[in-house]
Amino acid sequence: MASAPGEYIRPVRWAAITMEEVGEAAASGALAVLPVGATEQHGPHLATGTDTLLADHVAGAAAEVTGDVVLPALPYGCSLGHTDRWPGTLSLHPGTMTAVVVEVGRWAHASGFRKLVIVNGHATNGPPCQSAILQLRHELPALRPRFVSIFDLTPEIAARYTDDAPDFHANEAETSMLLHLAESQVRPERAVDEPDRTVARVLSYPMPAVTKSGVVGAPSTASAESGAELLEQLVRALSDLLRQGRMEQDPDI
Repeated sequence: MASAPGEYIRPVRWAAITMEEVGEAAASGALAVLPVGATEQHGPHLATGTDTLLADHVAGAAAEVTGDVVLPALPYGCSLGHTDRWPGTLSLHPGTMTAVVVEVGRWAHASGFRKLVIVNGHATNGPPCQSAILQLRHELPALRPRFVSIFDLTPEIAARYTDDAPDFHANEAETSMLLHLAESQVRPERAVDEPDRTVARVLSYPMPAVTKSGVVGAPSTASAESGAELLEQLVRALSDLLRQGRMEQDPDI
């Protein structure tokens, strides 16, 4: 499994390999990739694990290209904005999520990894994950972290995601990708379209204040074909980022 400098190792999932193989992967320069998602209401038509499924799939598919190591996905995120208006949401508080990500980062570092990429599938995971990065950078000066959300990997991807709703949730993009990846987790006949009522507003609102169904966007227009195309874009963009991160060295100062 060990590889020469600059070469990619066999793609692996952290939970599927041995302790020696984890160490060899770290020694080869592989990145540790942590998918973070959420378990939350996604309207009447999508599974509650949508964000975790998407983050984990994109991270895993990209690692198949680059040979990096994907940590077990974090299935709970910071979903407080959904409140308890609808059943299905399981949320961490921001401080709790920050602590969990810090702990995972510490242990990845203890196994020899010096580069950590957090691949996010849920919008409001950003603040706690970024807080975790601040703490990890302070505690572990040799660690080089990066946080990236799958929905804004590139400007083109961000535009595609937000085509039907700037502040999207369970929209056409997410529904299309689930139709392609896990059709059994979609109930197309129950899809409800709702406009983005946050457009041009300057304040922040919890979900019950802006949607009746828990949906923001037009999932009724989704298709598996469209989802496959978008997923291909996501995997390609993340693969490029991981390749660059793997080869990147500290600035020469």
